[in-house]
Amino acid sequence: MTEPLLTRTRFENGIWQGHLRTQTQPDIQVLYRGEDVEGVTLSDVEEGWSVTIPVPIAALSDGVHCFVISERSTARKLGDFTVISGEPAADDLRAEVELLRGELDMLKRAFRRICRDPS
Repeated sequence: MTEPLLTRTRFENGIWQGHLRTQTQPDIQVLYRGEDVEGVTLSDVEEGWSVTIPVPIAALSDGVHCFVISERSTARKLGDFTVISGEPAADDLRAEVELLRGELDMLKRAFRRICRDPS
């Protein structure tokens, strides 16, 4: 038997949806802040299962909110997703992008210098 494979299909209107490729009906658990997310459903579809996860209202607030999807019996992680919102998150992301740009520029200059002067 192959390993279960969870693939995100869409996230819209507060509902995360994915496709879980597995041969047997899974018993999945979705955790948010260490607690089970209620209302998670599985539907039998071709080559696996459709997974539907309603995102709690509490996760639609400022900050970074992480969800972990796992098999309940083995605690094996199948996947995860993150919801980021609010002004503080936007500022943090912009700062990270600026840092990455600066590091990339530094690497480009070093690479060009090495290519010009191979000795």
